[in-house]
Amino acid sequence: MAMHSDELQIEDALVQQLIVEQFPTWRHEPIRRVASTGTVNAIYRIGSEFTARFPLRDIDPADVAADIAREAEAMRELSACCPFPTPVHVAMGEPGHGYPLPWSVQTWLTGDVATPDGLAGSTRFARDLAALLKAFRGADTRGRGFMSTGRGGRLQDSDEWMDVCFRESEGLLPVERLRALWNGFRSLPPAAEVVMSHRDLIPANVLVDGERLAGVLDGGDFAPADPALDLVAAWHMLDGDARATFRSELGCDDVEWQRGAAWAFQQAMGLPWYYRESNPEMSALGRSTLTRILTDPDVAG
Repeated sequence: MAMHSDELQIEDALVQQLIVEQFPTWRHEPIRRVASTGTVNAIYRIGSEFTARFPLRDIDPADVAADIAREAEAMRELSACCPFPTPVHVAMGEPGHGYPLPWSVQTWLTGDVATPDGLAGSTRFARDLAALLKAFRGADTRGRGFMSTGRGGRLQDSDEWMDVCFRESEGLLPVERLRALWNGFRSLPPAAEVVMSHRDLIPANVLVDGERLAGVLDGGDFAPADPALDLVAAWHMLDGDARATFRSELGCDDVEWQRGAAWAFQQAMGLPWYYRESNPEMSALGRSTLTRILTDPDVAG
């Protein structure tokens, strides 16, 4: 089932043809689709070292090319400060054989994709996540401010989207309670300054090895944002005691911690209803994150 109304159909044979024709060096490498809960790209592994990412939504090719170039620079910047392995951009592919968009090639990382519950009680993993955020916060913003309209700016800018989510979640989630929680979140004081931020630290973008963080994926949006934005990782992947360890390692005050919960809430609210049929794992992530927020006495009271 398609996740989006404008979703492209991407066939394995098409991908094989595009990769071999445009990058003949890899013509003898096995090319296979990677099972993923991702909602933006179809991902194919090329041999043991590379991965190709084919955008799923049918949008303007020029915009896609500009996004790939911007993401490549962001990935280089992330790699320079990240204490854990992270992919880097290798090449941009061209449209062809009916596929209308540019596509990208990145390096491949080994590791297991994190899950909402797999390391939820691990203080070791919590400390690794905190170390990751400390490194981001120590990176140079180069004088840049928040340059987007999405997550990481002003919470109030999400009011219209939240109204859509509440309306679509009737009968699925405790909407009245969730609305009341958002009313409190949106009134929180804004961040005094921005820091460098991954901006999408969901489980699918985190690799683990045992109880250790092993890699960070999808760094193409690395940019300045509210310091609380990357705290969403705690709500997506950690339970109470591990979250407390994570918070202590970072030294978050009450307001910043509340804003982190608010950004996790904003992200999670769109998942249960939108991906209910098309991507059950993403839908379940939204539910588990909202449950953590609703049951945390320091946040939901």
